[in-house]
Amino acid sequence: MKASKDNKVYTIDTTQKDYYIAQGYDILNDEGDIIEYGAGKSVSYKEYEELKIKYEELEKNYNTLEKENKKLKKEMEGSK
Repeated sequence: MKASKDNKVYTIDTTQKDYYIAQGYDILNDEGDIIEYGAGKSVSYKEYEELKIKYEELEKNYNTLEKENKKLKKEMEGSK
């Protein structure tokens, strides 16, 4: 596994993982996929607001589809 931060990449073992996470390093598996993010990561307020709006929109669409699905299931049961 590897620890990555900025332009630094270190090969580490599982005993060192917690130390590097606490130092802000992302932990990657041998294929290069991130398995844990380092401490101290933050998201800008602008990005947070954009994601919040998108989430609320998706939640609204989900609820609408859920209601429609229940209605269609009732219609299917009634037509049997």
